[in-house]
Amino acid sequence: MSEAQQPTFGIQKIYLKDMSLEIPNAPQIFLERESPQVDVSLHNEARPLGQPGLFEVVLTITVTAKINDKTVFLVETAQAGIFEIVNVSQQETEAVLGIVCPSTLLPYAREAIASTVTRAGFPPVVLQHMSFETIYQQQQAQLQQQPQPPQPGTPPAH
Repeated sequence: MSEAQQPTFGIQKIYLKDMSLEIPNAPQIFLERESPQVDVSLHNEARPLGQPGLFEVVLTITVTAKINDKTVFLVETAQAGIFEIVNVSQQETEAVLGIVCPSTLLPYAREAIASTVTRAGFPPVVLQHMSFETIYQQQQAQLQQQPQPPQPGTPPAH
């Protein structure tokens, strides 16, 4: 097998694409003694760049801390990377974009969130490990359960 046909995965660049912090109830929120409830949501998005085999992957994580109905803080980070994936099937490429790339970006996003929350005057939020393989498999299972649109020329089901 020649060198040109070997599957290749490479990290071209990792960067912080966007970061925001809101403390809408400051300074009064700093007088609260109750521990906040913390909610974490994430979104992974991949898109091809103009060159063959190059993709931008953006892992967006939003952390919202609330005490009752009052927002303590909201921090959102969009940690991104440019990845090279060559000589890999479309299905394998999708799996790499959905599993390997966000797993690579998570430690950077984790540090950015912890650092920002600490600078804002709160104890750091340390994101736990996330299994992007499990998330990817769940997404694939959901896609397979969705009804497929009828193919052209197929009579509608009654």
